[in-house]
Amino acid sequence: MNTEELKSSISNILPSAIYDETGEFLNVNIASEELYPLINELRSNSEFDFDYLFCLTCIDWKDHLMMVYHLLSKTHQHTIVLKAKISNRENSEIETVCNIWRTAELLEREVFDLFGVKFINHPDLRRLFLSDDWNGYPLRKDYVDENMISL
Repeated sequence: MNTEELKSSISNILPSAIYDETGEFLNVNIASEELYPLINELRSNSEFDFDYLFCLTCIDWKDHLMMVYHLLSKTHQHTIVLKAKISNRENSEIETVCNIWRTAELLEREVFDLFGVKFINHPDLRRLFLSDDWNGYPLRKDYVDENMISL
């Protein structure tokens, strides 16, 4: 499936999706509430068969957080990047995808630990690197620590 066919098929499922083709992969921008139904369809539908989640991370844009999912279909050899915008920084949450791709379980814990994103229905959401009594989320742009060097 080429890029235009992917865009057309995804638009049939989610007409509100916005596309960006400036990078190496097709980027699909969606709202965080739209993530789980779309991602479930991309995994279960043999037309897409995105069977491999090879990267899951978060980006802090100061006014919102962006969850980023890199998906690959080993069967069809196509790759996309899903970007789900989380507008509420104070109570940032999104549905887990670890029941779809098991690799997400650890990656979501990393994002929770370092960005503070809560993954709804995650089976074991707890800090991964930092101690339980750590205050704040070090990869957020508004994080301040007395040991940080100011530029």
